[in-house]
Amino acid sequence: MSHLNIADLRLDYKAKTLDLSDAAAEPIAQFELWFSEALSAKLHEPNAMTLATATPDGVPSARIVLLKAIDERGFIFYSNFDSRKGQELAKNPKVALVFLWHELERQVRIEGTVERVADEVALAYFQSRPRSSQVGAWASPQSEIIVDRNILEDNVRRLEATYPQGEPLPLPPHWGGFRVLPHALEFWQGRRSRLHDRLRYERQSDQSWKITRLAP
Repeated sequence: MSHLNIADLRLDYKAKTLDLSDAAAEPIAQFELWFSEALSAKLHEPNAMTLATATPDGVPSARIVLLKAIDERGFIFYSNFDSRKGQELAKNPKVALVFLWHELERQVRIEGTVERVADEVALAYFQSRPRSSQVGAWASPQSEIIVDRNILEDNVRRLEATYPQGEPLPLPPHWGGFRVLPHALEFWQGRRSRLHDRLRYERQSDQSWKITRLAP
């Protein structure tokens, strides 16, 4: 039997507040404000986010990925198309994202659908990555069963022989970007006594955004 005292782990949140009067009219603007504050606070990997996907029959899976860009349409990350998440996204484009910034006592939840980014956008990002990351994207058959790590290291050696230092690697056909097009976002600010602030943005039929306060 476990003797870990998990039930008594708790904090009382008191860092900030979140009021309707302070919220931006557009959720992307509100996200960029909070993200800028996370950057200013020098948080470790503030762009780390949980990405939840599901199979067509609703079996969920989740993992941490890194946000790599924000534009007026949504949130961009990159992945192997043949990975579990890539295959699930191809068959069921509905996704959810979660950002958690412990030090700021904040959470952002995003719901939407994905689309692939243009190949030229993916190529520009791919070739801006460190060379080792480019090689890794080619070398790893992500999510596939492998016998041992030597398979990956052999793949790396072959790639380094094919593309010597200084020679750019092309965009892998199995790798690229996804943009999450949000239809709902929730901004959560921790408050005392678990009476947290929660503001939810929902896209309306005229493409405007409705903001409501939710009970914690």
